[in-house]
Amino acid sequence: MTNLKKYNLEGQEIGQVQVDDLLAEAEANSQMIKDYIIAIRENARQWSASTKTRGEVNHTTKKPHPQKGGGRARQGRLSSPQYKGGGRVFGPRPKFDQHVRINKKEKKAAIRFLVGEKIRNNKVRLIETTELDAPKTKTVVNFLKICEVKGRVLFLGEGNYVEIAAGEQKKLISVECTKHDNFIKSVHNIPKTEFSLAKNINGYHLLIANELVMTEPAFNELNEWLC
Repeated sequence: MTNLKKYNLEGQEIGQVQVDDLLAEAEANSQMIKDYIIAIRENARQWSASTKTRGEVNHTTKKPHPQKGGGRARQGRLSSPQYKGGGRVFGPRPKFDQHVRINKKEKKAAIRFLVGEKIRNNKVRLIETTELDAPKTKTVVNFLKICEVKGRVLFLGEGNYVEIAAGEQKKLISVECTKHDNFIKSVHNIPKTEFSLAKNINGYHLLIANELVMTEPAFNELNEWLC
């Protein structure tokens, strides 16, 4: 059975949390992981690059020079591509919807493997809370230094949910979460450090992160979803 160490923001170890074997020993197909990461990167593109053709540029329609008598090739207008300020031939145009669909089960399996891999490599730490009275970058820097957290770091915090009745059942609805605002401001100026809610975890950011630090509620939220 695997255990994760839990710290407070002063860097002091205050306990351990048990990890489900399904998460700690998760495996996944390497090709599936690759397809998932490529889909994330493709969906991050805007596909908005655009250039103007000769018919769209704002230019005079006057002929550059007379059709005949000069011994030069005939030219129709100054908006032609060969002239400065003219239109562009075969330039990039806004694309249609290029969204790549990501299978939900494959996404869950990929994230489960990436989290499990970090657990096996001792790259996951839990913190007591991320709630601060005021933004304190020094507090976070000291925590990283004392706990020897090196490289790119991804912090995860728990979301905020409200329970509502839907007929005979009760559902949890995600609402705006502001409890981590001061902590987010604290890590904003620390290089290679990011913060995300557990419900918004991104496989790409998880992959490039060297260390994963999350609150215990965020870990429970993640564990409940993945296991």
